[in-house]
Amino acid sequence: MPEPSLRITEVFYSLQGEARDSGHPTVFVRLTGCPLRCGYCDSEYAFHGGERLTFNQLLEQVNQYPSDRVCVTGGEPLAQAMCRDFLVALCNAGYKVSLETSGAMDIGNIDPRVSIVMDLKTPGSGELEKNLWSNIGKLSEKDQIKFVICDRRDFEWAEFKIDEHALYERTGDVLISPCYGELEPSTLARWILESQPKARFQIQLHKLLWGDIPGV
Repeated sequence: MPEPSLRITEVFYSLQGEARDSGHPTVFVRLTGCPLRCGYCDSEYAFHGGERLTFNQLLEQVNQYPSDRVCVTGGEPLAQAMCRDFLVALCNAGYKVSLETSGAMDIGNIDPRVSIVMDLKTPGSGELEKNLWSNIGKLSEKDQIKFVICDRRDFEWAEFKIDEHALYERTGDVLISPCYGELEPSTLARWILESQPKARFQIQLHKLLWGDIPGV
């Protein structure tokens, strides 16, 4: 029986730029492929290509770096059936694991040791209809919800969804980010201060440090 494997775009070491672990040195494993085409996507290079690597090969690469944090991202990592098994392998190896997912794929049956960072697609993303709303009931306090905000309409939509689904009470961490290059961070910060949503402002730290380039 062949050894389990995944198609991988890149494995790299950087600072986590988003979510609860922002600022921590982290190993990123970027899986290839995504069924969505968000207008603000910053990883289109991961839609195609990549290299098929076995779990053992991936763990060897991850182990080269000094961090005990691993972020599995994409593309959309859950688009590959073996992603769940790889998350288990990482957890069993002793890593603190997070999964970045679009919210368009079922998040059921993911190892409970994994922190899920789920992106709910706003109207400005162009992929609003891809949100799988049943995923919300599968989130817990260890998980996080993220909204990328392109304009005022997106912000008001996010506020409504936070209240409608009691997202803060469900996860304890609701993240709101300005769309890079489309919305001034200070504008979004002012909106949050004015309306006091149950959310936390975040900005993509890695883009402040290194710009909108892959692999950092």
